[in-house]
Amino acid sequence: MSARNSKANKAAARERLRLERERQAKKEKTRRQVVVGVSALAVLALAGGIGYAVVQAGKPSHWEAAKDAKSVTAPKNTSGEDGTTVLIGKPAAKKTLEIYEDPRCPVCASFEQRVGETVQKDVEAGKYKVRFVGATFLDGDAIDQGRVGSNGEGSKNALSALGAALDVSPEAFLAYKAALYSTKFHPEEALDKFSKDSYLLEIADAVPALKNNAQFKKNVEEGTFDAWALKMSETFDKSGVQGTPSLKMDGKFITAPGRDTAPMTAPEFTTAVEKALKG
Repeated sequence: MSARNSKANKAAARERLRLERERQAKKEKTRRQVVVGVSALAVLALAGGIGYAVVQAGKPSHWEAAKDAKSVTAPKNTSGEDGTTVLIGKPAAKKTLEIYEDPRCPVCASFEQRVGETVQKDVEAGKYKVRFVGATFLDGDAIDQGRVGSNGEGSKNALSALGAALDVSPEAFLAYKAALYSTKFHPEEALDKFSKDSYLLEIADAVPALKNNAQFKKNVEEGTFDAWALKMSETFDKSGVQGTPSLKMDGKFITAPGRDTAPMTAPEFTTAVEKALKG
């Protein structure tokens, strides 16, 4: 091989090496740009996600929004401010029995299962009218203090559904309330099954006036009476009653003989109420 050819070959080799190095350098630069770009997008996406989460966290919950609603839709068959007076019975009845209950309350369920039928018969007979005051403290609520609690939604949701039943008729309200508290449907307090509209509608199928009632179903699913339920709960908060079930007549608590709690059997209830009616 001549010296000239040798020099030419070496020069060509060096040129190929230079070009290969430039190609690799460009490839590496492109890779770095892609990595940086993807990383930047990831950061932006993460920041955007965090920002969205912060905004969402700052928004009031559904029930907080219902608490602060400027207007309240009350069910039919109610009276008083925001429709929070639920009074059922014959107008001629001179006395009124006040019943304070929380839908999730297991003791309220026992009271309704043992005494509820007696109350309904007394009301139908005109012995007294009955006023129902619903509570939601088992959800962790203290509406009078501006707080919707974090212990569940079942009491509020069931109370709203009771409003939807009352909107149909007082009779539907009483029947639905009995079904909610029944041994068949009333859940353990910790399960909070009343928070699910589907379960409340399942229970409603046991009430002829509510089964396949499109308006009732719409009101339950759309929460038509959610704000009303919280106003009712606030009424309970301001009543001074400390627990459920509680009974009052003429401003005085009705209790079982020898106890400071509500009578939990029909005979105890009748004895206590007869005494209150004479007082």
